Amino acid sequence: MSLWNTLDTLKDCTWVELSHTLNNESPYWGGMPDGSVELCKTIFDYDNEMLCCRIHTYKFPGQFGTHIDFPNHFIEGAAGPEAFDIKQLALPLVVIDISDKVAENPEYAVSLEDIEAFEAEHGEIPAGSFVALRTDWSKRWPDNNALNNFDDEGGEHAPGWCMPVLKKLVEERNIAAIGHETFDTDASPEAVAADDLACERYILNSGRFQVEVMNNLDQLPATGAIIFIAHPRIEGATGMPVRAWAVFE
Repeated sequence: MSLWNTLDTLKDCTWVELSHTLNNESPYWGGMPDGSVELCKTIFDYDNEMLCCRIHTYKFPGQFGTHIDFPNHFIEGAAGPEAFDIKQLALPLVVIDISDKVAENPEYAVSLEDIEAFEAEHGEIPAGSFVALRTDWSKRWPDNNALNNFDDEGGEHAPGWCMPVLKKLVEERNIAAIGHETFDTDASPEAVAADDLACERYILNSGRFQVEVMNNLDQLPATGAIIFIAHPRIEGATGMPVRAWAVFE
């Protein structure tokens, strides 16, 4: 069968955008220095005598908006984008929904019990899959304060992953990658306890990548979708904004 016929079949499926749109006011991790973002600066305009066209430059951190993190983001000398071929950027997608628990506790960390309950309902998480954590945190976009959920002392209070869950997914299920809607991998209490983003460090040190600040996970089934991730091919990058989307029947 021609792949053209397959594409016709895919076009009849449901397609979901997983990335946020970006502009000069879009939020990003607070550790970035001021002035890190300058999008759509015009350097060549329609009135140019040489050629009537417009050209922009774009300045942004690699970790901006919905983005991919490569192992070298946290681990010196580790793999960058060159280590991941395009086949590794199209993956079976598993969505673990803890949004109800996050609604009650905004610092909730997904638990082993959550994984057990998920697998009891949907079957074992398959090897080679991309596992996304649905918290509905993306609904806070683009309010930076809401995304960080600052307290009066400037502390962050956000949900996320914990180490036992990531170790199970990596060491027992052999997943390919993870994703989440928050700025950071670690649930805030986990980061405070470790005095580090230990969960993020672990997943990247395992040679896997992750996608952060994902969008529209609430529009996806728990299993059955395929995620596609696209980013510019910049040598040595530690991360890049991505256009990510999912397709399912």
